Amino acid sequence: GAVPASARWELDPDDPNPTLFSMASDTSAKEEGAIAHAADDPQAQDTSQNPSMTITPSGLKIIDVQIGTGREALANTNVTVHYDGRLEDGKEFDSSRRRGQPFQFRLGAGQVIQGWDEGLVGMKEGGKRQLVIPPELGYGQQGAGGVIPPNATLVFDVELLRVGG
Repeated sequence: GAVPASARWELDPDDPNPTLFSMASDTSAKEEGAIAHAADDPQAQDTSQNPSMTITPSGLKIIDVQIGTGREALANTNVTVHYDGRLEDGKEFDSSRRRGQPFQFRLGAGQVIQGWDEGLVGMKEGGKRQLVIPPELGYGQQGAGGVIPPNATLVFDVELLRVGG
């Protein structure tokens, strides 16, 4: 007999990254999937073992490595972060951590590349997030400062230290 359609699309509870939901742009489907997935998998709450990934409609990939517990970063708030930036091949081009100097800016005010303005909203203090930023949300066809080539996909590991101030 034929396999019912619902059975064909059932998620594997052991799959840490169900493609069906990571590719879906419909957020309600993603949330339902995340809730069902968390109920099936006792490790789903341990984000260090099973980071959650979101791909936004603009193509930005957001991976929550560690969920923060402090204040939430919203548009038009000042945030202080530590970050490491590298190219897709792993070559580091910038690091506030290495300088020992956190970076502060106003979120959503166009002070940073679009991938940051979009990718840090909703993050909480103490959280760590990886952003995989396509060129159109980064430095585009121009590249930057001789260290970022044209049309480069950027990978940033960002830790949110403080919201406000």
